[in-house]
Amino acid sequence: MLVSCNENKKETKAMATIDKSTFNSGYSEVNGLKMYYEIYGQGKPLVLIHGGGSTIQSNFEKAIPLFAKDRRVIAVELQAHGRTSDRNADLSFEQDADDIATLLKNLAIDKADFFGFSNGGTTTLQIAIRHSEIVDKIIIGSALAKRNGVPEWFWDFMKQAKLENMPEQLKTAYKHVAADTNGLQIMHDRDAKRMLNFKDIPDEQIKSIKAPTLIIIGDKDIITPEHAIELHRQIANAELAIIPGGHGEYIGEITTIKADFKESELIIPLIDKFLSKKVEQTTIEQLSSSYGK
Repeated sequence: MLVSCNENKKETKAMATIDKSTFNSGYSEVNGLKMYYEIYGQGKPLVLIHGGGSTIQSNFEKAIPLFAKDRRVIAVELQAHGRTSDRNADLSFEQDADDIATLLKNLAIDKADFFGFSNGGTTTLQIAIRHSEIVDKIIIGSALAKRNGVPEWFWDFMKQAKLENMPEQLKTAYKHVAADTNGLQIMHDRDAKRMLNFKDIPDEQIKSIKAPTLIIIGDKDIITPEHAIELHRQIANAELAIIPGGHGEYIGEITTIKADFKESELIIPLIDKFLSKKVEQTTIEQLSSSYGK
């Protein structure tokens, strides 16, 4: 069931630089959720998946107008985040992946590219693993696949996670769009519990990903370079970019915005180039066959 709400009362700032005739927003009935989405622009679908404690705008407000110049951008909010309801169940990356697959089915989108940031990147990995039939290319930004992909202090920090320690920008972003601001505590607690209980994605599942993949981290990211390099080695058709800056700075994530922020410093052109590139069809098997002739 799809419920349209074209006239979103809380119109985003990104709309100021986008043709409003190509903007649509709504809620869709998804596996027990009332799931919120926004659609910008026209062209090949690109699905944007936010990170933990975030909304569409707190992660992607700076990037959406750039992506939407020549693409149909579908940005989502996951369980208990932003405008999407909670299903009174713990979060999991697998369930998030299934929810997005159901949403796209509801929107009659058969196949798309996906860009997930942080926790959204882990969800994107699960989409590629669990729903490969709907995937063309994937971009995983600062995504975690193994517990050793972050410094040990991160797990000690998560054990002490409290709402009062959550970045104020993320709290404000949530309160700006949520119908019930009391859900902020629920979102925080569900995200914290999911990370505390995080389990490695098995190697065989990672290696099963066939979609062309762009792996991105910052050189001052919470995700270690070693982890990104290992993902690059395990995913057969992968490229790796290590960008100067911190966690999400390369897309203008809200907690990284500084007074001297420049749109030109975002890596959207790099992503556009990857998405536009024709997929090389040559495989190891084909190379072996040609050498044997």
